[in-house]
Amino acid sequence: MSGGLLTVVLGNATTTLGIVREGHVDAHWSVSSDPARTADEWAVLVRGLVGDDLADAEGVAVAATVPGILTRWREMMARHLPDLPLVVVGAGVRTGIPVLTDNPREVGADRVANALAAVTLHGGPVVVVDVGGTATTLDVVNPAGQYVGGAIAPGVQVALEALGRRAAQLREVELARPRAVIARNTVEAVQSGLVFGTAAMVEGLVARAAEELGSPDGLRVVATGPYAELVAPEVACFTDLEPHLTLLGLEQLFVRNSRTR
Repeated sequence: MSGGLLTVVLGNATTTLGIVREGHVDAHWSVSSDPARTADEWAVLVRGLVGDDLADAEGVAVAATVPGILTRWREMMARHLPDLPLVVVGAGVRTGIPVLTDNPREVGADRVANALAAVTLHGGPVVVVDVGGTATTLDVVNPAGQYVGGAIAPGVQVALEALGRRAAQLREVELARPRAVIARNTVEAVQSGLVFGTAAMVEGLVARAAEELGSPDGLRVVATGPYAELVAPEVACFTDLEPHLTLLGLEQLFVRNSRTR
């Protein structure tokens, strides 16, 4: 895959694009997930960001949590990039990892990509913690390499916006690490709750998940997502930090499915 693969995560608030070559993210960009953006506008945006890499791309792999935006992306691919092979994570796509949940179709495409990338890099057992703005998710792969489920909690950006809406005296603040847990002003008090609170929640969830797995030896805990680097220094159980794990998982999914076409 010398030309690289364009990988795309269509999230609720942010869309992340990256060029991945043989397990390495060579370039990446983030833009807002504007539901009003048309297929033509997406085409202009993608060409402007990706540039010459788009002409050399081997294909496109997409994981989407917003169906409406995915529809625009399919239109954009059909009209502007019809010659590029496209793999969209969803029903009928070979994931390469057994999904042992009540309804595997309910598991988000980004979570499947995360689990596949983590088990490919580290094997099982492994826990992926995706620290996002809309949601913080926990995805668990057992020692046999099977996806067995996880947890979903509000993300740091959603929590911050909720505080601003519900508490008149809590204005929006920068998402940054405060000086201490015991804050001496309102801004740092909010930061403490968000940063250290998210860290404590993650540690608690991982500990409970490990216990349910039988506390297996060699458990890896991989941090990813847009706010992973903010929270990671405060989370003792993290063994690996890979901010663009989803993009790596999309490359794995593309390789598995393009071979079947």
